[in-house]
Amino acid sequence: MHVRRLELVDFRSYQSAAVDFDAGASVLTGPNGVGKTNLVEALGYVANLASHRVATDAPLVRSGAGSAVVRCTVVHESRELLIELEIVPGKTNRARLGGSPLRRARDVIGALRLVLFAPEDIELVRGEPALRRRYLDELLVARRPRYAAVCADYERVLKQRNALLRTAHLARRAGKAADLSTLEVWDAHLVEHGADLLAGRGELIDALAPHVAAGYDAVSGQAGAAVLGYRSALADPDPGDEPAVLPADRDALRAALAAALARSRPAELERGVTLVGPHRDDLLFSLGSLPAKGYASHGECWSYAVALRLAAYELLRAEGVEPVLVLDDVFAELDADRRDRLARAIRHASQTLVTCAVEEDVPAALRGARYEVRDGSVKRVG
Repeated sequence: MHVRRLELVDFRSYQSAAVDFDAGASVLTGPNGVGKTNLVEALGYVANLASHRVATDAPLVRSGAGSAVVRCTVVHESRELLIELEIVPGKTNRARLGGSPLRRARDVIGALRLVLFAPEDIELVRGEPALRRRYLDELLVARRPRYAAVCADYERVLKQRNALLRTAHLARRAGKAADLSTLEVWDAHLVEHGADLLAGRGELIDALAPHVAAGYDAVSGQAGAAVLGYRSALADPDPGDEPAVLPADRDALRAALAAALARSRPAELERGVTLVGPHRDDLLFSLGSLPAKGYASHGECWSYAVALRLAAYELLRAEGVEPVLVLDDVFAELDADRRDRLARAIRHASQTLVTCAVEEDVPAALRGARYEVRDGSVKRVG
């Protein structure tokens, strides 16, 4: 798979832009702040319906415009497919696939498989659990697009259940009777969708773990063993930093989640929020016997973050459709040895898009087509 053409209208800093790409390696160069990352962010949005930089859509629309349009032509097995997205902040986004409108924008997920590494990814290792959950769930959806609906359903139920708990909490503080008549209904929905999500995460971690270990070896030069774990209150009410062993089947997961909700109900009523479920879990990263967070050096954190994206790429590639690989300003943070090792690890990718401020930072093996990016324009120069 590769991206043949990207068109933007009122996306970020671009009033209008069109870029044609070839398969293989392409390098986009230019000073900081001229819009290189905006281009690859647009591709990431097509793949995931989310930005890796911001939590809402509003910043994606150029100042003064009411909406933004991203068009992406993808080639897979000699067939072209046009993907079109209209981003309208505060409203439902619209999508077209091959010229036909889709009932839901999320139905476009899977049309472009893409793995994007960005400087922000170092926070996967040393940042908050929400970032690691997002990494896991985005890869889960990329691998099995049906999980887009599972994640959306879980978030919807969680929002409704939290609203009910919050209302009950405020009523009790005011000395009034709390209406919890529908709590069991929301519990049942949360158990159903939460168990489905947990089952998908568990399967994904099992498949991903060997690729993370191999990716870390490839980038670091076998400087340590990268190990994945999962922390969940379903396995232990107070698990600390120890990985959980979750039940293997959905019926057992439903039972465990239902028991955890019952166990936590007094605390939930006291605090007015849902305290157990996939939204509270964490993906654990270790180097040997030590957790990477808090123990790994800056260089080890970078290598681990790169390994996580390499693992996602290798997992998707092994399952039939090779994704587009995007490296956004990654080489500036790696020493010469790690740059060369990373280049060797990905040199056979069907398409690699690299952004950089200094072209010399990019190993020679990845210097293919060259594009010069300036404010509001992209020009192929080699």
